[in-house]
Amino acid sequence: MTFVSVLAFVSSVFSSPQQTRPTKPITQSNPVNTAPAGNSALKSPGVQASAQDTVNNSDKLEYSAKDSTKVNKKDGTVYLYGRARVIYQGLELDADYITYNDKNKTVFASGVKNSKGKYVGRPIFKMPGQGNSIADSLRYNIETGAGKIYGVFTEQQGGFFSGGTAKKQPDDEIHSKGQLYSTCNLPHPHFGIHITKGIVTDKQIITGPVYLEIEDIPLPLGLPFAFFPKPNKKSSGFILPTPGEDYTRGFFLREGGYYIGLNDYWDAKILGTIYTRGSYQADLTSNYTKRYKYNGNIALTYGSNRYGIEGTPGYAPVKDYNIRWSHSQNANANPGSTFSASVNMASRGFNKNTAVGGYYDPTQLSANNLNSSVSYTKMLAGGLFNLSMAARVDQDISRGVTNLQLPDLNLGMTRNIYPFASKNRVGDPRWYEKISIGYTMQSSNSVSAADSLLFKRQTLNKFRNGFQHNIPIAMNFNVLNFNFNTSLNYTERWHFQSIRKEYMRATGGGPDLVRIDTVPGFNRYGTYTVGGGVTTKIYSTAQFKNLGKLKAIRHVMTPQIGFGYTPNFADPKYGNYLQAKYTDGTDVINKVDNKPLYYAKQEGLLYGPPSPGSSANISFSIQNNVEAKVTVPNDTTGKGEKKIPLINNLSIGSSYNLLAKEFKLADFTISGSTPFSEKFQINYGATLNPYQVRTVNDSLGQGRKVLIDEYTWKRGQLPRLTNFNLSFDYSLNPEALKRKNNNEQDRKNEALQKGMTPEQAEALALVSRDPNAFVDFNIPWNFAFRYSFNYATDRNGTNSRVTNSLSFNGDANITPKWKVTFDSGWNFDTNSFTITRFGIYRDLHCWDMSFSWIPFGTQQMYSVDIKVKASVLQDLKLSKRKNYYTRY
Repeated sequence: MTFVSVLAFVSSVFSSPQQTRPTKPITQSNPVNTAPAGNSALKSPGVQASAQDTVNNSDKLEYSAKDSTKVNKKDGTVYLYGRARVIYQGLELDADYITYNDKNKTVFASGVKNSKGKYVGRPIFKMPGQGNSIADSLRYNIETGAGKIYGVFTEQQGGFFSGGTAKKQPDDEIHSKGQLYSTCNLPHPHFGIHITKGIVTDKQIITGPVYLEIEDIPLPLGLPFAFFPKPNKKSSGFILPTPGEDYTRGFFLREGGYYIGLNDYWDAKILGTIYTRGSYQADLTSNYTKRYKYNGNIALTYGSNRYGIEGTPGYAPVKDYNIRWSHSQNANANPGSTFSASVNMASRGFNKNTAVGGYYDPTQLSANNLNSSVSYTKMLAGGLFNLSMAARVDQDISRGVTNLQLPDLNLGMTRNIYPFASKNRVGDPRWYEKISIGYTMQSSNSVSAADSLLFKRQTLNKFRNGFQHNIPIAMNFNVLNFNFNTSLNYTERWHFQSIRKEYMRATGGGPDLVRIDTVPGFNRYGTYTVGGGVTTKIYSTAQFKNLGKLKAIRHVMTPQIGFGYTPNFADPKYGNYLQAKYTDGTDVINKVDNKPLYYAKQEGLLYGPPSPGSSANISFSIQNNVEAKVTVPNDTTGKGEKKIPLINNLSIGSSYNLLAKEFKLADFTISGSTPFSEKFQINYGATLNPYQVRTVNDSLGQGRKVLIDEYTWKRGQLPRLTNFNLSFDYSLNPEALKRKNNNEQDRKNEALQKGMTPEQAEALALVSRDPNAFVDFNIPWNFAFRYSFNYATDRNGTNSRVTNSLSFNGDANITPKWKVTFDSGWNFDTNSFTITRFGIYRDLHCWDMSFSWIPFGTQQMYSVDIKVKASVLQDLKLSKRKNYYTRY
């Protein structure tokens, strides 16, 4: 069944090497006689000889030979020996033996046997705009345009024709016999489609029996005859389904449908799968490309599966969908603007029920989030502004919640401007010339809801939208070794609705009831912050003379001190907060401080209300870098020096709010990294709370921890650890990671810069979706792992939790053609392995063999695939698999 579609493709691209023959015959020929009078031959070993015929000053036949040239005047034949060459009307013919007969206008070319009996110097011929073709021998009449080629080997659109005989008739028909088509590039290919005989014209191909041949063994897969149109464009046709049996859903016909070759830039494939127990699946895929402009692919999947026994609740259909769209634009296609798309949306159970569309990617099987985006960017005002618009969808599969942003708009200046700077300034700028101004604008329209409610009317009415403008004004200057900065940051927020609250007194001593109304209408407010800061660098170096290779340790400290002031924009005079009222018009009193209660009009809106209270923050931090200087061998001097980093960017910082009533000191944050070698380092971070915790009894007499406004060091204690994280990854063979990244980047560059045919685009998409589709045999071995640890608790020191994750993978070449791979991890919550997969790959030159196995866990499965490497024959494969889902 697969063979039929392969044969159709082969026939559509079939082109006999006889098409490289010249079509304009010579009408007159007068070869220059290089032989002496009275002798029919001239031999000049090792000296190149040449001759040229001129017909009407336009048709030229040129010939030459490296070893010798022989001319027989009686029958008008020229014999060329040793690296002979003939050129006529764009035809280039090279062989170790060529003859040209002037009387019958016939050229014959062949190879010769060397001293060891090996046939060498086969004819190589080429026409303008076509590749080289090789043959055992050929004979061609330049006057009639007819000829024969024996044992041809030529490339045609990614495939190779070899063997047999091809004959070109005077009417341009091509008769072929015994040729083999294959994607194997060897002169004697490992496999191919054997065409016993055929006739090729400009518009059609008619063949006799055709069959599949592997290692010269004919297989019973073929057709007694075939007729194919040859429109020199994409052809549409049926795709036959694959039969099989599913353990739960019954017998099936999988992925049968129709291929639509719309044009050279766009195609589509419609596939369907049906099961005897009521399940079905439909797929629509389309590839498009415009060379040097853009390319992409779209894939839609919808399935309805029944897993239970008929008549039971489990027999109800489970419906799943998946939408994928990828679009890339050539960087040079439209300078100043780009459009891109990366969409992957799916129903909550799609990955599990369909094994990620049949690709069994462990990363996707265990993924809890799907992210999609479609974006457009454009440079404006000569590059001063950058405009970006995007639509984003973030799906939390574990909770079944989707966050939709449509649209998400950003407009910003790519650089600050200096409005007071003089264009003709000479010397240092004045202080006011250092003032810079910037601008950014953000706008969003978003909603978050359960998947089942996303497109319901009540959900669409809950979209949150608004605009946010930000104008930073700054001035930097240096005094001695200190860098000072001052700033004024103004923020303006716009919403198109606001809220109103109405309180109702509760009876029986319970809490008051609140009714919230959304009021449409333009609602804006502005805030500003003024501040400044100073920073410098402090260097210290310790020199060593008697500590072996260690010569010095250098410490660089970067202290920073800043100040920022923000007024209380929650003050009623700004109109952002309203006083709460009961239905009878009386004031609502806050039971905590016995003062009137206020609420914000922007509560629950996109950008929210301004923060209550004023602040005057003094921020401080210090960053540390430590490196050692050691001696290392050097080829020229015998001794050299090398710097080794010991601590990278170890920083600690906090802030102090002078206007806060309590808890003025913020948490301390610590972050940094420690490299142990050039390829291995540990990253870490922590949060420290400086306040004490006290246990108090509630109204029920139960103790609970509360934070009190007293520093821990008053009791001689260090600040409490509320968060700690640590992570590291390492590859024992870093070249493997480097090559993997390079290969991925090369594929992206190929798609962006060169454009792709639909077949190439689909092959690239397959690699992108299935990480095991690409195996690099140039990396002999690799083992890599990644570990992360996180401890977190709330500020009171309760509800602590610890998370760990460990993943590892590796591969090794058992022989130059055999590779084994594995990837796994450890789940510290369940004390068990994560999805573990083993793979075996065999490079069969023009074929690939792979075995993939998940031996345990809920995703148990195995698959065996033997397939042709070339994408043009991607349907020529043998697959055997047992799906991971135990109900299958």
